[in-house]
Amino acid sequence: MPRDSANAIAIDELIKAYSLGYFPMARSREDAGVVWVLPEERGVLPLDKARAPRRLLRALKAEPFEIRIDTAFAAVIAACAEETPNRPDTWINDAIIEAYTELHYRGLAHSVECWRNGALVGGLYGVALGAAFCGESMFSRETNASKIAFLHLIARLRIGGYDFIDAQFTNEHLAQFGLIGMSNDDYQPMLARALAREASFFAAPDHSPVARVVQSITQTS
Repeated sequence: MPRDSANAIAIDELIKAYSLGYFPMARSREDAGVVWVLPEERGVLPLDKARAPRRLLRALKAEPFEIRIDTAFAAVIAACAEETPNRPDTWINDAIIEAYTELHYRGLAHSVECWRNGALVGGLYGVALGAAFCGESMFSRETNASKIAFLHLIARLRIGGYDFIDAQFTNEHLAQFGLIGMSNDDYQPMLARALAREASFFAAPDHSPVARVVQSITQTS
């Protein structure tokens, strides 16, 4: 259910749109404007149902990356907007980069980053509102980098009292973590409940021990 918008994205309107279930996407990296999207089927990861494949947990325990929080948000969103061999174009344009960078300055958008030898090799970013976290995009320059960042995100959100990750659309990649599809009619009351609650993105320390991350993901509620 898309609708067009002018080039610039007003921050207050962006926050309001999220509270109603909408989010912006550009038709291409070079498109100046955005389309506001309200999916009929939503991809949602309830955090009390989150899980991870055993092979990925083994990779996590090996601690291949240094995990940092909110130290390079601009670099993360820029990397998510880059062309790759498997993704010749993206939906992240300059208007989106500018708007989400401003959300980050306001403390509402966050990045989880994977570093190795001083280089940013993977990560993700999203928007935290109430007890909902709206995941936007992720990237990898090394094997499993974005997946390990996602595991750290899941653990951080569970520790901080969040209800779910809104992944916007259903996809096979995130299904392995417990992503489910739901109708917009079912999503809206769940979103409203989450927005009425408080959660803390920083309840977990910036350098969470891997054992705590594994426990947060594998424990059942």
